[in-house]
Amino acid sequence: MRKEKFLEKVLTARVYDVARETPLDYMPRMSRRLDNQAYIKREDLQPVFSFKCRGAFNKIYQELQANPELKGVITASAGNHAQGVALAAKKLHLKATIVMPTTTPDIKITAVRAYGAKVVLYGENFDAARDHSLKLAKKERLAFIHPFDDFDVMAGQGTIAHEIIRQHPGKIDVIFVAVGGGGLIAGIAGFIKAVKPETRIIGVEPDDAGSLHAARKAGRRVKLKEVGIFADGVAVKQIGKHTWSMIRNLVDDVILVSTDQICAAIKDTFEDTRAICEPAGALSLAGMKKYVERNKVKGQTLVAVNTGANMNFDRLRHVSERAELGEKREALIAVEIPERPGSFKRLCQLIGNRSITEFNYRYADATTAHVFAGIQLSHGLEEKNKLIARLNEKGYRVVDMTGNEVAKLHTRYMIGGQPGDSVANELLYRFQFPEKPGALLNFLMKVGTRWNISLFHYRNHGSNFGRILMGFQVEKNDTRAFNAFLKSIDIPYWEETDNEAYRLFLK
Repeated sequence: MRKEKFLEKVLTARVYDVARETPLDYMPRMSRRLDNQAYIKREDLQPVFSFKCRGAFNKIYQELQANPELKGVITASAGNHAQGVALAAKKLHLKATIVMPTTTPDIKITAVRAYGAKVVLYGENFDAARDHSLKLAKKERLAFIHPFDDFDVMAGQGTIAHEIIRQHPGKIDVIFVAVGGGGLIAGIAGFIKAVKPETRIIGVEPDDAGSLHAARKAGRRVKLKEVGIFADGVAVKQIGKHTWSMIRNLVDDVILVSTDQICAAIKDTFEDTRAICEPAGALSLAGMKKYVERNKVKGQTLVAVNTGANMNFDRLRHVSERAELGEKREALIAVEIPERPGSFKRLCQLIGNRSITEFNYRYADATTAHVFAGIQLSHGLEEKNKLIARLNEKGYRVVDMTGNEVAKLHTRYMIGGQPGDSVANELLYRFQFPEKPGALLNFLMKVGTRWNISLFHYRNHGSNFGRILMGFQVEKNDTRAFNAFLKSIDIPYWEETDNEAYRLFLK
């Protein structure tokens, strides 16, 4: 679509029947820390706590203008778009049907029903729900409202950019935007590049859900085999067809950030605004921080778009645990020490006056012991590297666990479970399965009784998926059958038998 045409669509978009003009807040703490002028666009303050009501209302309004006899709308969504469509339909006196995966948390289902929408639970993922909603749309003659791949939806989201340049008419160097299917960044980039082409637009994605990053690298849309689910609001396997046509030549760069960096950005947002954003809402700020660190920029005006605040409260536990790691204020290390009097005290002396966030000790054998420690850092990676070097110089074997997912998700909570030689032929696997009533039991039923389960750890982080760490005793002559079983369960899995966290503390 031509720039001029899209600019007109944004300027004439109908959004304020349900949406509000959100503030562009200055972030004093972040500005001092980054040595730049940092601002945050507060889309978490929308009636549905997300920007999604903008595009949803504009699309439904345009559909109603084109077809006054329209009786209802339908969409597929497990999150913010569902609430946006439900609210917009209620405002326009239309029936709304929302098809949601069966794994959708009750809090989101309840929120959608509160707006008077009909909820249909179908399938275990977005793709299944979308396919079912398209069938229902055809059968019941309902207008399908796409979450992102529609120009009217993009135009609705583009009104955010219009507000930003009115709220800050001076120079804006960079705007950072979270990317899922691409509707938000297409709307913002389409408007900004038409009126302020010198402003850079940078997309930010989780490093395990980089559909736009992959498309830019390949020069075409590609479908990811799997995506991470921590930032569930942007967990999309493929960038949209129409959004890709809009943004491929408008977005200046894409930055990938880790789960730990997202958690740190959630904490940063809270410290500056006292608002708690969802993981997808913190992506843009995480990208801003990484951009400044990587490019060493100073004195620039930077804007992050906080896309939403639909966070399950119990996920905050996980966020708080990972925020310090993402901020490089904590290191996790495994240290092998000699099993003799005084060695534990000597290790503590070498660590010095640093604050200890976690300290786990486990007897290994008659000669050695293993310590798992969390250590607070004041000077980031440099301090961590110096500490590890100092311990090595004193003869301690140290393994840096700060970036080890198994250590951070599971092992740190399981220290103290080494069976020695009593468990033979053990294989360790990590699984991820849909979190819903009965899901854990169903998973165990699929495992069956053919192989002895020698280790089991399950921990829910308040998301749509549960995580399991399991040990199986598998005879070498039974490996082929075991591999066939893994392929048959249709659940994402990763082998961790060679993981150092496992070998040091659990094997």
